[in-house]
Amino acid sequence: MPQDPRPTRLTRPESATTLARSGATETVAPSLTTLLASGSRPIDVLPHLHRHAIDVTGGSCSLLFEHNPRSGTMQATSAYALDELRVDPWLPGPAEAGLVAQAFTRAEAMLVSDLPRQMPELAARLGTVYALLLPLTRGDERVGLLAVGFQTMPDATALAAESWAASDAFVTALELLRLRRRDELQRDLRDLIDEFSDSISATLDLTAGLEIFCVGANRLFGADRTSVWVHDRHARQLVLQGSSDPEHMARGVSVNTEDALAPAAMALRRTRAEVVSPGDSATATVTVPLRGCRRALGTIVFDGVRVETGGELDLLDRADELGRQLSNTIETTQLLENVLRSRRELENTFDSIWHLVAVSNLAGKIVQVNEAFAGRLGRTRDSLIGDTLAECVGPDLAAWLATVESEEGRPGDEPPASCEIQDSALKGTFLFTVTSLLDPEHRRIGTVLVARDLTPQTRTEAEREELRKRLTQSEKLAALGQFVAGIAHELNNPLQGVLGHLELLRVTGAFPKQLRREIQTIYREADRAAKIVRNLLVFAGSRRLVERRSVSLAPLLQKVVALRSAACRAADIEVVRHYEPKLPRLHSDPLLIHQVFLNIMMNAEQAIAATGRGGRIEISATRNDHHLVTTIRDTGDGIAEEALSRIFEPFYTTKEVGKGTGLGLAIAYGIVQEHGGHIHAANHPGGGAMFTVELPVRSDARATHD
Repeated sequence: MPQDPRPTRLTRPESATTLARSGATETVAPSLTTLLASGSRPIDVLPHLHRHAIDVTGGSCSLLFEHNPRSGTMQATSAYALDELRVDPWLPGPAEAGLVAQAFTRAEAMLVSDLPRQMPELAARLGTVYALLLPLTRGDERVGLLAVGFQTMPDATALAAESWAASDAFVTALELLRLRRRDELQRDLRDLIDEFSDSISATLDLTAGLEIFCVGANRLFGADRTSVWVHDRHARQLVLQGSSDPEHMARGVSVNTEDALAPAAMALRRTRAEVVSPGDSATATVTVPLRGCRRALGTIVFDGVRVETGGELDLLDRADELGRQLSNTIETTQLLENVLRSRRELENTFDSIWHLVAVSNLAGKIVQVNEAFAGRLGRTRDSLIGDTLAECVGPDLAAWLATVESEEGRPGDEPPASCEIQDSALKGTFLFTVTSLLDPEHRRIGTVLVARDLTPQTRTEAEREELRKRLTQSEKLAALGQFVAGIAHELNNPLQGVLGHLELLRVTGAFPKQLRREIQTIYREADRAAKIVRNLLVFAGSRRLVERRSVSLAPLLQKVVALRSAACRAADIEVVRHYEPKLPRLHSDPLLIHQVFLNIMMNAEQAIAATGRGGRIEISATRNDHHLVTTIRDTGDGIAEEALSRIFEPFYTTKEVGKGTGLGLAIAYGIVQEHGGHIHAANHPGGGAMFTVELPVRSDARATHD
């Protein structure tokens, strides 16, 4: 009777299931528990399992395939009583694949009676006509396939229980060995990652940490060289940032992410570790992608890895686990670097704010200030943190802050409160603005105080007001000068006629002798009137400078002081001089400049004499930008406020009638203006009047040694 060529299905008996669930591995393989407990390697355990499988089934040989979930292939990892173990992957053909799939899907053993015809690839590996296929599963997961070869057809009924017990022993052993390898792997990886993390924590230098990692990983995988490539998204490159080979690292290699030949670039587009085909070489290249939560971080490349027979799956599992651990650490480090960089940028931005900024919590404690605020208080930022804001500022500002904080029901989106206060602690006048500090839920958690310094603005407004007054005075004096110039020209002609005729009368004597005294008086008064007219023309700018030449200021001032020294001694006036050394020279008319300082000096003498006591005149000369600045200060009673705005007007005087014409300072003003300079009067804070004359220096003037 011909034999049925169809495979015989062997359903797992209840007794075998009970045996497997009870964990009675010792019953089916007495030495298995002892071997596993002793920490034996797979090479020591698997032969015992193969012998036990042959003993209980009566087969002639056995072959264990482990399932590769990455490729779906069957990898032969161990065998018994075979002349040759072929370690190349077994990818079942169409007919073979159907039988294997059926065995795994139904969890049934298959007894194949015509192996060379139905499963030729397996028949070639076993060298038998009959085979028992035992699926090794763990729940729904495929672990492998145990194939037992027979030279004669076995009794199917006698195989069921014992064969299933043998397969359960394989599953149990492989699972225990897998867990042990995973535990050892986790321990080795943990030590390596801990060493890498410690380096990163100490230095925050990713490159230095990756150097340590590469050396450890190279030792762990037994590779010739290990390198880590970090993805630069902006440049679209992989940059070598760590290597176990110092010479390799020193070259600063980078590859384009689109390079189809570079293992590092190829791995970037993968999701799991891969073994690059070694060809005829005894070693291979293993690439591991490094992936973060949302993007590719880089790759690990192991060069010269020796892959043991049947150990590729374990190698790739280890590589994947290492890649996951390193990815987590790299991503955490990069995130930390980004946070620190953002914090530094925020602090730099915060400190670059010119206004004073202080942030406080609801209790009024300072939690952050910028450098401008700390600098105003003369303290460091760290020393201010934790102090009460009200204790660090002046009483007026503290009272206003308390008023703002005491307002009931302050909403988080209310408009900021503002107030202009002169604060003694911050040393200036500020516009203070208080804004609520809100959390992500829009709840108020503190306040932000911003102080805008109004001191420069106040100073600028004062300077603007001073310039406006000066411009107004200049315009007024210019208009008055035009009026005076017209009158002076009109008076000058008849006065010259009067003087000419009087001079003619004096020379010819054509007048009675008894009128000689009266004629002399008329001539003297007419000449005085002519001098007044000439002075008016100087004030109005109608008289052009007669001579401009290089003039040294210090000797010119010395001549003025020498001219008035006798009068000063008589009035008990001390003259004090402060001249900067090496003052540059002026390009001016020395006689007119002499007249300017002489008029100011005489006014100072008269102001001190009016007090009825002695005094002091201080003369100082300094350089300021492109001007020589001369200051003459007296210790008199000063200038009345109402007189300051009119002091340079012609004919305006505060002296008694007959003691002044009111033209001295007006003439000085005209001369200084003609020279392109400035003159102004003020009261000194220490008392007395102070006149300041600014004259431009020569563009090519050199310092003098006066």
